[in-house]
Amino acid sequence: MRGLRNVRLRNAWLCALAVLIGLGGGAAAQQQQQQQQQQQQQQQQQLELFDAHLHYNQEPNPFYPLDKVLEVFRRNGVTGILATSRPNKGTHQLVEAKPSGLWVVPFIRPYRTRSDIQTWFNDAAIYQLIQAEYRRGYYRGIGEFHIYGNDAAGPLVKTIVDFAVERDLYLHAHCDEIALLHLFAHNPRAKIIWAHTGFTTAPARVRELLEKYPALWGELSYRSGITDGSGKLAPDWRELFARHSDRFMIGSDTWINERWFGYDTIFKTYRAWLAQLPADQARRIANGNAQRLFGPRPVN
Repeated sequence: MRGLRNVRLRNAWLCALAVLIGLGGGAAAQQQQQQQQQQQQQQQQQLELFDAHLHYNQEPNPFYPLDKVLEVFRRNGVTGILATSRPNKGTHQLVEAKPSGLWVVPFIRPYRTRSDIQTWFNDAAIYQLIQAEYRRGYYRGIGEFHIYGNDAAGPLVKTIVDFAVERDLYLHAHCDEIALLHLFAHNPRAKIIWAHTGFTTAPARVRELLEKYPALWGELSYRSGITDGSGKLAPDWRELFARHSDRFMIGSDTWINERWFGYDTIFKTYRAWLAQLPADQARRIANGNAQRLFGPRPVN
């Protein structure tokens, strides 16, 4: 009996020891997971962001003065911007300020007033505006401009596309797929940043277009479907980023004052889903692709 009792005691002791080891292992695994999460959060906080869709509109005055705009960028870790404005005065101010720590990549906006959005592609004066602005010597592209359907097939649009190609300028196009195809048909050497990546174009179709047109990039402001209601990255977008993380950029699209109010939230949301990607993919989308397209980044 005593021997049987000793066996039982020993087995109980071994079971208890196994439970303690298991608990210790579980605690160690949980601690390791927490450390990894903290490390990812720190990496995200340090990750520099490039805003590839920034408007500093002035009709007649900007919503924020320049010093406040620069503070908005600093607190969000935005170290570069694709700068446009309506009219182009706001872009001039951003470029000429030479702000420390901020890389300004200026694009020509083919608008003088908001009404030009509806008519620019048939207005010869807009082409003159583009030519005059280009003579400033610092522009890297034309846009953001709005164009839909067969409006993009017109002769003035072709003239502007050819102007951009001849001068190695990018086109930042807010357009549907029909217009996008017209732009490439005008000149297959065109380099196009697709504003909002079509808004709702299916990721599978986005992939087809990226693979058909090597000089097409997607800008992701207002783009639907990237995450679900809980903020989790959608599987089809995760797959698309895995294949083509070198073809996307993020942006704010500060076209109205409310977008300036929400600027912090916009980039907090970007950081949240970028943190769900492998670090190399996140870096490309956050700022690396902009540096590859528009670099080298100047030292200031």
